[in-house]
Amino acid sequence: MPDVQKVSVALTPEFIALVKEAVETGEYTSASEVIRDALRYWKRSRAMPEMSTEDLHHLWQEGIASGSGRFKSIDRIKLEARRRAAKKSVKARP
Repeated sequence: MPDVQKVSVALTPEFIALVKEAVETGEYTSASEVIRDALRYWKRSRAMPEMSTEDLHHLWQEGIASGSGRFKSIDRIKLEARRRAAKKSVKARP
């Protein structure tokens, strides 16, 4: 990993236990990997706009009011997504 700097971080016993458990169970290979993953998640969550419960409720109601969807099953949705991805892939070729 190029251009890496060491940083000392103080964690509560609860967080230390979570980090150790993640490594001991094999979910991560090191404590550093756990922290890097947590920071990536934190970075993504900060980039997302905050939505109030009222905003989410409004969007939910809009979705319901829009009527039934075009696709009747998750399999149909996946099929359409694959079709669109393949179409993009063909267009991207020289």
